[in-house]
Amino acid sequence: MVGVLLVLVSIAGVISLVNNADRTTEVYAARDGIAVGERLTPENVVRAKVRLGDTEQHYITVESGLPQDVVAMQRIGKDQLVPRASLGAADRLDRKPVALSVEQTLPSQAVAGARVDVWVAQPDARNGFSEPKLILPGAEIAEITTGSTALGSSKTTVLMVLVEDKQMPALLGAQANEAKISVVWNPGGGR
Repeated sequence: MVGVLLVLVSIAGVISLVNNADRTTEVYAARDGIAVGERLTPENVVRAKVRLGDTEQHYITVESGLPQDVVAMQRIGKDQLVPRASLGAADRLDRKPVALSVEQTLPSQAVAGARVDVWVAQPDARNGFSEPKLILPGAEIAEITTGSTALGSSKTTVLMVLVEDKQMPALLGAQANEAKISVVWNPGGGR
């Protein structure tokens, strides 16, 4: 009798363990990717059922609902679960997107989330340009848009790069002075 009771308790324990291990949680994931500074809304997320176990508190669950008035503090890729640590108030955002128009062909690795170095050659008195200087090492690409001129004669790519406030004057000054801006993919991503 004691043996049968031990077997039944053992079976119940295994069933309980399997049921707990198989517990899924419904969380939010990025629909098409969420750029830095973009608000978290029902339109840019989808629901996903996943097994998170002890890491559930690190993600936004459907049960807790979408937090109000938060933006992405770092890029959240397409289909990536939305981590709580990637969200914050807009006034805490230390990088802002700035548009850079480039006519050069970018490598295929230059995609949203990748890092690039931004070089600037200022116009000089000889109707040319001075030696290029690195002004934004390891800038993160927030978005890329490719277009062409009205007649289709040249192709222009607009990169939205994330720029810290302290780096903003150098970049905006270069753009205002019609400097030649070049973007180089930075596979190391370091600053």
